[in-house]
Amino acid sequence: MSHPTRRLVLTGLSAAAALAVTGCAGPYMFSADVSSYGNWPADRKPGTYAFDRLPSQQQNDEAAKRQTALEDAVRPALEKAGFSPAADAKTADVLITLGARVTAYDPVPWDDPLWWRWRGRLLSPRYGYVGPGPWGWRQDPFFDRRYDRAVAVLLRDRASGEALYEAHASNEGINASADTLLTPLFAASLAEFPKVTPKSHRVSIQATR
Repeated sequence: MSHPTRRLVLTGLSAAAALAVTGCAGPYMFSADVSSYGNWPADRKPGTYAFDRLPSQQQNDEAAKRQTALEDAVRPALEKAGFSPAADAKTADVLITLGARVTAYDPVPWDDPLWWRWRGRLLSPRYGYVGPGPWGWRQDPFFDRRYDRAVAVLLRDRASGEALYEAHASNEGINASADTLLTPLFAASLAEFPKVTPKSHRVSIQATR
C-alpha cells in the first residue's frame, strides 16, 4: 500500500500572507494532535521565562520577524500555564525555544482501503468519485493538497541548560499558511502542562477567531 509523499515546504512561520478567516468572529473549538516529553519536577512552579534565539534569528531581520510572531503567539499559552515574562532574560527561570513548520502532502486514493469500482472513475465512501461526468472531469476536493501545520515548544532550565519540557502540536488542513493558527496550536501544545504524554493524542481547546 502506498503512502502520501510528504515534503517540507516551509520552515518556521509561513512567509505567505495570513489566510482569510471565514465565518463569524467568536469562540470555537480547535483540535490538534499533541505529544509531550520531559521531566518537569513535581515541586517546581512555572516561574519566569525568556525566549532563547539563535544568533541568526537575532541578526537576520526576516528571521527575527518570524520569531517575534512565534513569541507573540505563544505568550497567552505560557501565561495560562502559569509562566510570566522575566524582566531580565539573565534572571529568567526558564529559557524557551520555539519552532513552527508546514509540511505538504498529496492524498493518494489507494491509501484508503475502502476505494472500489474502478470503471473509469474512482468511487469511494470516503472520497466520493474522481472521473469524467456530464460537466467534464470532476476532481473531488478531498484530493486537494493537504498541509500539516505544526509548532514545537522547548523549556530549559536557564541556570543548568537542562531540557525540562518539550511539546509538539499539529493539525491538518488545505491552507499552507499557519499564521492564524499559531496561537491555538501553541495553546493546544501547552494545554496539559506539566503532564507528559509522548504518544500523540487529540487535544481540543476553545479558541477565538
